[in-house]
Amino acid sequence: MSAVAQYLQHLAAERRLSSHTVAAYERDLANLTRLAAGKPLAELDVTDIRGAIVKLRSQNLASTSVARQLSSWRGFYTFACRRLGYASNPCLGLRPPKAAKALPDILSPDTCTQLLDRAADADALVARDRAMFELFYSSGLRLSELVGLDLNDVNLQSGEAQVTGKGRKTRIVPVGKAALDAIAAWLPQRQPLVRGNTAALFISQRGSRLTPRSVQLRLNRWALQAGLGQHVHPHMLRHAFATHVLQSSGDLRAVQEMLGHASISTTQIYTHLDWQHLAKVYDQAHPRARKKS
Repeated sequence: MSAVAQYLQHLAAERRLSSHTVAAYERDLANLTRLAAGKPLAELDVTDIRGAIVKLRSQNLASTSVARQLSSWRGFYTFACRRLGYASNPCLGLRPPKAAKALPDILSPDTCTQLLDRAADADALVARDRAMFELFYSSGLRLSELVGLDLNDVNLQSGEAQVTGKGRKTRIVPVGKAALDAIAAWLPQRQPLVRGNTAALFISQRGSRLTPRSVQLRLNRWALQAGLGQHVHPHMLRHAFATHVLQSSGDLRAVQEMLGHASISTTQIYTHLDWQHLAKVYDQAHPRARKKS
């Protein structure tokens, strides 16, 4: 088995990364081989890695893309030095290009209300969609976490859900009343659609677990029907949850735990969003901040 194959097996079996993430590592390592003109990975040195980075930058790739590939290469060599007898890690000491942090798009509380307060409908798919989108906004779930939910993961009595996040780590998140009511309304509608023994909470018309792509398409359809005039994707509801909870509570650590972030530095982006909101209010409201017309 090649060194790359052993590394990918390690990522899947030991680190329990998703198949999509493992495939991304595989592409990054294949790209390194291409950039190094086929020179064996075991023979690359720091000069080769620098040359590969220069070639990536010459392709006008975003700084984040270059940084991601360098991170993938560094991870491979760390593994190869520890497990496969490689002499050194040629990526050590190399820093990725700096990139400005892009703030995520969020929805205001009023926009979330406009999106979610859709008139009652007897249609089963509408009941399902309402339950999904209320749960997104109520609990700040990732898309993969929502589609992975099973029936027994949500406790309507305690108002909690057990979520399986990145690295298959589980956490308990609170579920708000609007989401609980929507899920309770969906469950009777779900039963006639079930095929076989699927345990999935959210299923398609064919009775199978919903795919992430299906959820994305349904949410964007809801946004159009609500007259939002913008593309809405599931992560925007997660961002809205985090921002609105932080604005109300100021408890960054609690938001980190609810989102399932391994590092609080990831959660801190929402403090920038909160400041951005405050700065906008200041500019509009303070008499000495207004621009002269």
